Amino acid sequence: MDKSLYVAMSGASASLRAQATVAHNLANANTVGFKAAHVATEAFRIPGEGLPSRVAAVPAQAGFDARAGAVMTTGGALDVALHENVWLAVQDRAGGVAYTRAGELRLSPNGMLTTVHGHPVLGENGPITVPPHERLTIGNDGTLSIQPQGQGADTLAVIGRMQLVRAEAPNALVRGEDGLMRAAGEPLPPAAGSALTPGALEGSNVDTAGMLVQMIQLSRQFEMQVKLLKAGEDNARASTSLMRMG
Repeated sequence: MDKSLYVAMSGASASLRAQATVAHNLANANTVGFKAAHVATEAFRIPGEGLPSRVAAVPAQAGFDARAGAVMTTGGALDVALHENVWLAVQDRAGGVAYTRAGELRLSPNGMLTTVHGHPVLGENGPITVPPHERLTIGNDGTLSIQPQGQGADTLAVIGRMQLVRAEAPNALVRGEDGLMRAAGEPLPPAAGSALTPGALEGSNVDTAGMLVQMIQLSRQFEMQVKLLKAGEDNARASTSLMRMG
């Protein structure tokens, strides 16, 4: 069988994976704090005998677009828009530390501060639990203060501070299958000072128009690879026919 079929097959497979990534980005165009995933493949020269021009496409470590999305003012007491390169520490399903920029927070029935997806928000000493209160405020440094239940409006008590970190390097974080980010290597430094805007949310940074154009380009690439597969199959059939005639 002509080895060009394997090259075309790897290219078609890469195009399908890329289309799935673009479709995932488009599906999250309105998701709070979502960071668009990059499409990544790399060339792999096939070893052994054969033409040196035969190079397959294989998956590569894909990153994400770390640029901040548009900030929308909501006025919500539990809404926060993180400043550029700042990430909020949360607890994942396995009990480990993960990071997100989705600042749409909630209070569980037992008073635990969580993300909209139910991940506990971490403070300096673990998950943050908010006591019964009349009013809750979040400072621009992540400090949480409450007006205790039954107390006057001039009585505020600090109950903790959200764990905020700063990730300057583009490869400092890697995205997990659950959509949360993890530190790629060294622990991330804390984000000191003003790190968020209360009463606001950061939108997705997906470029919808750009993604649609990319999807069209990937569709054309896939069609080209399928045509190459068909041409290789026709060549193999013709070669077999000639051998039988001989």
